Amino acid sequence: MTPDGLACADTLLVTHDLQQLALRTEALALEKLPCIGARCRVADLGPVGSAVAQSAEAEILEVPLANGRARLELEFPRGCLDDRVIAEADCAWIDRVDLRMREFLDAREQQDIVHTALRSEQLQKALYAIANLAHSPLDFSDMFARIHEVIRNLTYAENFFVALYDDERDVMRLPYYADSEDTEGQDPLMELHAADYVNSLTFKVLHTGQVLWGDSNQLREQLNLKPDARLGPESVDWMGIPMINQEQVRGAIVVQSYDHRHRYSERDRDLLIFVAQHVISALVRKQAREELEREVHKRTRELAEANSSLREEIDQRLRAQHLQAAWYRIAELASEQTGINAFYAGVHTVIGELLNAHNFFISVLTEDGSRISFPYFVDERDAPSTGPRPPANGMTEWVLNQQSPLLATQAQIIELMQAGKMVVFGTLPRCWLGVPLVIGERALGVMAVQSYDDENAYGPEEQEILLFASFHVATALERRQYQERLRLSNMRLEVRVQQRTRELETANRDLLEQIGVRKLAESRLTHEALHDSLTGLPNRTALLQRLHHVLNRFRKDPTRLFAVLFLDLDRFKVVNDSVGHLLGDELLVEAGKRISGCVRGPDSVARLGGDEFTLLLEDIASVEDANRVARRALAALADPVRLGDKEIYTSASIGIAVANMRYTLPEELLRDADVAMYRAKARGRQRFEIFDEQLRQEALHTLDLESDLRRAITRQEFEPHLQPIVSLVDGQVLGYEALLRWRHAKRGLLRPADFLTVAEESGNVEQIDWQLYEQVCSAISKLHDPDAYVSINVSARHFRSPKLVHNLLGLLDAHHVPTRRVRIEITEGVLLADPEQARATMLELRASGVLTILDDFGTGYSSLSYLHRFPLHALKIDRSFVAELNADLSGSCAAVIRAIRALAGSLGMEVIAEGIETPVQCEALLRLECMIGQGFLFDQPRPVPELIYAS
Repeated sequence: MTPDGLACADTLLVTHDLQQLALRTEALALEKLPCIGARCRVADLGPVGSAVAQSAEAEILEVPLANGRARLELEFPRGCLDDRVIAEADCAWIDRVDLRMREFLDAREQQDIVHTALRSEQLQKALYAIANLAHSPLDFSDMFARIHEVIRNLTYAENFFVALYDDERDVMRLPYYADSEDTEGQDPLMELHAADYVNSLTFKVLHTGQVLWGDSNQLREQLNLKPDARLGPESVDWMGIPMINQEQVRGAIVVQSYDHRHRYSERDRDLLIFVAQHVISALVRKQAREELEREVHKRTRELAEANSSLREEIDQRLRAQHLQAAWYRIAELASEQTGINAFYAGVHTVIGELLNAHNFFISVLTEDGSRISFPYFVDERDAPSTGPRPPANGMTEWVLNQQSPLLATQAQIIELMQAGKMVVFGTLPRCWLGVPLVIGERALGVMAVQSYDDENAYGPEEQEILLFASFHVATALERRQYQERLRLSNMRLEVRVQQRTRELETANRDLLEQIGVRKLAESRLTHEALHDSLTGLPNRTALLQRLHHVLNRFRKDPTRLFAVLFLDLDRFKVVNDSVGHLLGDELLVEAGKRISGCVRGPDSVARLGGDEFTLLLEDIASVEDANRVARRALAALADPVRLGDKEIYTSASIGIAVANMRYTLPEELLRDADVAMYRAKARGRQRFEIFDEQLRQEALHTLDLESDLRRAITRQEFEPHLQPIVSLVDGQVLGYEALLRWRHAKRGLLRPADFLTVAEESGNVEQIDWQLYEQVCSAISKLHDPDAYVSINVSARHFRSPKLVHNLLGLLDAHHVPTRRVRIEITEGVLLADPEQARATMLELRASGVLTILDDFGTGYSSLSYLHRFPLHALKIDRSFVAELNADLSGSCAAVIRAIRALAGSLGMEVIAEGIETPVQCEALLRLECMIGQGFLFDQPRPVPELIYAS
């Protein structure tokens, strides 16, 4: 090859395209350099032309090539040759060097190819050997020994062991272990738990699934593991290869060297990784094969057992078929129209095919149990009985009395005879077998066989056959007896049928008359069930049926609009209480007639009960049609009604609900119309209101509020807030009024006006009050003012309860609260509801030390007329009077307060002014000689924790 040229005027470059370059110094020494002082070197040309040079003075030149190119550089010292000498250099020498270099490199390349092929062949043979071992009958220990030999041929593996790993239990065992230093080895069946060998390198390989390689001491330092004498001697080179199958670590193979001359390379690591995958594949196949063989052996045993059971089942089935055929023959004999003797003989023949029945008899007991007969008797030695006989102590009677089979040998029979329990009629048999003929719980008779020689003795199998046959014979006997009784019954029945036929003819005539009467009664009852007995109008049931039909029609055809009017007479209770219920009923009848006159033909009017009526208006054009009917009804009821000698005026409140797709049940329409009616009453009566979305939201709000109230009672969300009652002279706190507050989880702190009406209507107010009383009594002893009293508000509902005094005093006693520190506040409505009961309750409370305060005085009906009748301690002037006070005491409010103060003074009562918010009001009250009061001027109602000592 010719040189590429000169570099820097003193370097001649020869470029060779090679894959591997390896030169010994002698390769260049074969040819003398033509120039004295010349140097030679071989360099690799990197990706960007950089050269990594190796000196020719080295023993071996090995240059790894980055891009398959190398160059030979000859360097001549500058000045040693002139340009002419360089130009005349023997280019043939360079060609010879190039040629020898090529020959040498080709030879090395061929040697590498052969060496690589030999190692590939050796590795392939090793893998084949490992695969063949998986199908060999060797056990695991021998298989791993063979695998050890295979690996030893591939690399240094004098010290080698295999670990199999169970990741579910985190244990391993060493089925094969070979070590030149640790000659004791390991038990291949012993399981090693990871928790006991926390410093094991092998467990690290199993847990991480990664290769570990290096000096064992250095590996432990890197992994923070401590030496452990149980793990064997330390090695200068340790390599653990995980065996992974389907991303699961199944084990590891480990090789180690105690000799510094034997260390492992990356080629050894890659080789062992490759071999480990084939080893685990071979191991899995062998385990699967052994598992399959075990399963085959197991299934073979199961099939053998099943085959044996099947043969036994076949034998039993053949025997059962033989027995079944016999039972069929007995059943056929029972159904044949032959004499009873022929039946007994046929049964004897069938039994004789199944067991020895040369001596066979059947005995039958009469229905009253007084006689026993032998209608069929065949015996080799004894003659049949001549007729029935009374029951005795024979073997037949023993079976009848016990209602169980008797299988007895001659010795057993003699033993029973000697004990006086049995007698034998006729020849003593060698073996006797008798079974009862039982139907239900009654024994009809006995079927027995007996033998006079030992060769034909009976056993449990014969007893089972005879017992099974006895069921069929007993059934046949019972059927025969039943047929005879049936024949006699049929004769008697025919006579009875004739008599009953004549009786039925008479009864039919009477029944037809009764049917006519019943139809009339049913029609009347149907009418009464669907109509009001007082007014004759349809009732709630009839209305709901009609409303259900109209609602379904509307949902199918929204153009068929309809409306429901819910009408309630105003102040009807006053009419009942004043003129009586009879005249009240007449008023309802007249109202029903007037309301019915306000509707069209297709519409309907119904009375729901009491003073409630409904109007169903069908096929209306708009809600205005319903409004017109409502106006007509109000006008019709506005005219006076003449009842006896009195003229009664009445009016009505009407709620209207118009059909809407949201309604699915008739009751929903009635509910919404009822809600609208109550709204009409609330707005002044004698009017109508239409149920709209606002009413719907109010109803939902009321429903939600009621649900929240019940949950709040359970969670005890109600709490008292105390407002001080002070002396207006010096501001001293005399007591507190406990005001109810609801700490709502979402809406915050609520006042009674936000929920008390709903609580009263739902009946929850009493539970709320008692929760409040409980908290007040618990807090009284902890108040900052040890002598201050606390007043609690008590509703009329509480006063109607006869247990109020007992429960309240019991609550005070439970919390050790003196009665002088609790006062109750009531309104004028409590006194008017039941004056006598209220007076008795107040007297009983006063006797116990609990004083009563009349709240909101002056806002009731006739306050001044009843004060002297009740034992009141104080009057509270309503805040409406206090709010109007001014500095010059002009105006009617000051006069009212002056009158109340005078009245209270004459009756010996205290006066407490509520709602004091300004100093002007306070000063005015002092001038009016009102010395006690409460209001925002002094303090707002505060939670109990702010007014008590810290516990």
